[in-house]
Amino acid sequence: MSTISTLVARHSDLTPADAEWLHLLVGDWQLISDLAFADLVLWLPDLEGGFVAVAQARPSTGATVHYDDIVGTRAPDGQRQQLERALHDVAIQRSREPRWFGTYAVREEAVPVVREGRPIAVIARQTNLGGARTPSRLELNYVEAADDLLGMISRGEFPSPNAPTGPRRGAPRVGDGLIRLNSEGEVLYASPNALSCFHRLGVLGSLVGQSLAEVTTGLLEEHTQTDESLPLVVTGRAPWRTDVESRGVCLSLRAVPLTEGKRRSGAVLLCRDVSELRRRERELLSKDATIREIHHRVKNNLQTVAALLRLQARRMTSTEAREALGEAIRRVTTIAQVHETLSQTLDETVDFDALVDRSLRLAADVASAGGSVRTVRVGSFGLVPAEAATALALVLTELVTNAVEHGFADGRPGTVEITAERSGAHLRAVVADDGRGLPDARSRSGGLGTQIVSTLVRYELHGTIEWQPRESGGTQVVLELDLRESHP
Repeated sequence: MSTISTLVARHSDLTPADAEWLHLLVGDWQLISDLAFADLVLWLPDLEGGFVAVAQARPSTGATVHYDDIVGTRAPDGQRQQLERALHDVAIQRSREPRWFGTYAVREEAVPVVREGRPIAVIARQTNLGGARTPSRLELNYVEAADDLLGMISRGEFPSPNAPTGPRRGAPRVGDGLIRLNSEGEVLYASPNALSCFHRLGVLGSLVGQSLAEVTTGLLEEHTQTDESLPLVVTGRAPWRTDVESRGVCLSLRAVPLTEGKRRSGAVLLCRDVSELRRRERELLSKDATIREIHHRVKNNLQTVAALLRLQARRMTSTEAREALGEAIRRVTTIAQVHETLSQTLDETVDFDALVDRSLRLAADVASAGGSVRTVRVGSFGLVPAEAATALALVLTELVTNAVEHGFADGRPGTVEITAERSGAHLRAVVADDGRGLPDARSRSGGLGTQIVSTLVRYELHGTIEWQPRESGGTQVVLELDLRESHP
């Protein structure tokens, strides 16, 4: 299915500002569809003199008219005249007689979409009359609110550029609860669901005739932090969203101001009980903070261990013992760097490129003693699951250290190149140096570092590792890993 942007660019010469206005409208018109119990279709006048459908919405409160998507199709001849009249007269056009769609009748209405005094498109409001009956008080208030909003569209007063953008958990919908306010912020009507929401918040009796701002203010507990936008939302003066919380109950409120010309005539207020959602969000935030604190403390403890080992190494008279403790310090420091990275994010993944650049450069500098060997990374490791990050960091650090110590043992300068090729969960990493290379016997058995690498690759990372001679001289080690979240 084509997007609005694609269809607008293909069939019209609207300006980018006009196209953005249509995007804002479509982003918020599900509210109108639900209030009107009607399908909405956005018809765009095309360059050939007809109309093309660029968006549609189906009501969640009633029966739909269009069971199939009609976006991208052209308006039928029986509907074009009404659309053209709405566009030409810049006024809402209502059909006197319903139009039949197979076995059911449909009442149609054409609403011009106006921006800065110019009609740029037409909304078709189509109501399925198949289940027509005497409307309830709730349905009458819904439809009246829809009429007000469609009238604002025809005058260029809706959508509001100041309305909140982006999704927010717990955003209320029409069926969650609706309140109609007059221009003074007094309640004209409250749906049963809206009444239930405010009763749970602590309201007694009916809301009709009361100032919603005064009612809400009386419910707020002392020393409770309140959103600054709350007064503007509960009086219907700003098209914003906010939360109000009291006695363990949290309501999400959204105001849609109603205007007629430059005069504010009232507002529609949507409300939803999001107490359970907010409780779960707080639990998740608490868990995330706890996990980050654990990573931070583990990092601190590992740094303490490294410092103790460093003190111990200084007291050693044996060169071999000092070197062994130095290797242990390097390994502990590598693990600490992984935990430091995890303590700075809410995700259980690590941006491995930044981590590997820092740790491998340090490993090469320490191993070469004089800093004559440099490390170069080619490609990207991407995001690595936390459970694999420590093992992978240790493996690469060991490989780079071994390459420097054994490939450039004579002190000559050189380069260790780490190449990463990532395809989904699969990672192919190559550590190559231009030194003198490792003896074949070492690649098959080797010392502690080689044993650590082989064990981690096989049992922790569930991958393969292979030492190979490099064609241009030196050694390369090839890692093939599957970095999934967990392994069987």
